Amino acid sequence: MKKTSGKRFSQYIDSYVVFDLETTGVRPDLDEIIEISAIRVKNHQTEAEFTTLVNPHRPIPKAASAVNHITDEMVKDAPPLSDVMEDFLAFIGDEVLVGHNIHSFDMHFIHNASMSLYGSKIPNDYIDTLYMARQCLPQLSHHKLTDLAEHFHISARGAHRALNDCRMNQKCYEELGKLLAVKTPENSVQPEVCCPSCGAPMVRRKGKFGEFYGCSDFPRCRGTRRI
Repeated sequence: MKKTSGKRFSQYIDSYVVFDLETTGVRPDLDEIIEISAIRVKNHQTEAEFTTLVNPHRPIPKAASAVNHITDEMVKDAPPLSDVMEDFLAFIGDEVLVGHNIHSFDMHFIHNASMSLYGSKIPNDYIDTLYMARQCLPQLSHHKLTDLAEHFHISARGAHRALNDCRMNQKCYEELGKLLAVKTPENSVQPEVCCPSCGAPMVRRKGKFGEFYGCSDFPRCRGTRRI
C-alpha cells in the first residue's frame, strides 16, 4: 500500500471538495476526530454536503468543547471513525481538497486515520486557503478563517463547527481565487514545482543573477530553487 500523500498547491479551480474537522485536541498522533464535514463543489456551485459527528470512544476535553461546542452527550450515539472514514472517502473521491490550515492540521488527522484503517495515506492533492490568504492578502495582520470572512463580508456565524466552517471557507476560497487570478500572471505559479523547505508552490521570480523559483509563502518561507 502506498504511504505517500497528495501535493499542496495554490490555484483557483472550479470543482473541488471543501472539508473541515473538529477534534479532541491539536495533536494528530494523540487526539481524535469528533466531527467531519465536507462540501462538494462543481463549477463553483455547491453540489452536495456531507457531515457527521464521530464517537471518539474517549471523553472530550473541556477545552475542546469550549471551542467547538461538541460534548460527550452529543457524540455518544455517533458512528465510529472506521464507519465515517469509508463514507468520507467515498464522498471526496479523487477531487482536490480545499480547507483552511489543513496542511498543518486537518490533513495530518485524515492521513493518520487512513493509515490506521487502510495502511495508506489519501492521495488527493489539496489547497490550503491559509497560504492563499497570505499570498493574496498580505495587508491583513491575521489570516484566520474568521479574519477572511470579515474581510470579504461573509457571515462567520456558527464558526468552529465543521459544516459551518466549510460553508464559510468555500465562499472565502472563491473570493481568494478571484484575487489570485488578478494578482498572479498566467502560469507564474507552478503547482508541480514545490518549495523544498515547506512544500508550498513556487513562483517564478527575477533576481540580480537571473530567474529563479521562490516560495509563494515568502517572506514566511525563503525557500528557493534553480530554474
